[in-house]
Amino acid sequence: MSGSAWLPLLGRAPDARLLVLHADDVGMCEASVSAFQELTEAGTVSSGSAMTPCPWFPAVAQYCSGRADIDLGAHLTLTSEWSPYRWSPVSRPGPCSGLTDASGYFHRDRGGLNGSAKPDAVEAEMRAQIERALAAGVDLTHIDTHMFACLSPRYIESYVGLARQFRLPALLWPSAWEDVLFPREDMELAPPILERLQRSGFLPIDNVVILDSARPAERAGQIRAALSGLRPGVNHLLIHPSRDSAELRAITPAGWRNRVADYEALRDARLPGYIRAAGVELIGYRELRTALYAG
Repeated sequence: MSGSAWLPLLGRAPDARLLVLHADDVGMCEASVSAFQELTEAGTVSSGSAMTPCPWFPAVAQYCSGRADIDLGAHLTLTSEWSPYRWSPVSRPGPCSGLTDASGYFHRDRGGLNGSAKPDAVEAEMRAQIERALAAGVDLTHIDTHMFACLSPRYIESYVGLARQFRLPALLWPSAWEDVLFPREDMELAPPILERLQRSGFLPIDNVVILDSARPAERAGQIRAALSGLRPGVNHLLIHPSRDSAELRAITPAGWRNRVADYEALRDARLPGYIRAAGVELIGYRELRTALYAG
């Protein structure tokens, strides 16, 4: 298919460059919640997604409940990567589900998950997380996936199926498995599955931008470069803004600088001007949801 299928659906010109500036991991810690609130109110973040198994999710729900002006999805979470701070499934699965490690927490990475978790248990857990967010009063605009775990060929059809059932867009894009370095076998198995889903009507996001986490001091420049290089269509810029805090530093001693760099870059008063100068339009998943399921 040539060109973006989203642009005519959204009533945009064929060369329009739309950007979802997206805050991941909202609710992972307090610093992520307060950062999301500030950046949402400032208008520099156009969407975010919440981790419903995490302890700070109730604070996210309290902020978003009943508010149609906030664009928030469910960051479907099947892994728990940090050493001193872990979380467990929402669905309370039995030990035979394979969803948890010996300590009762989610596996630390995709390899542990894929080697153990049964697809039906994964689907039940994804559903439980969506339902928890809806029950908390969040008007979900989309679903996406923590550490991209739901994009495994073992689980992707359930992921898209739940998006359809709940009438939500799902974060998935054609080069996903190469971009986030899935195993070679998955890189070969997944694209035919995506092609089959597209033939049945699923619409993937055109492009996802992932910044270089090894250079947090250059974050503002990375964002400007990403803006200049955006392709026509719907682009999703994945970022993890968090305020600096003792809790954040304790959770991720090696990674807190990246999250604080994301936050500081999005607080830059010059950012809206950079976005306008690049000819880019900020958009949220709410508009995508409306366009996708109109009528």
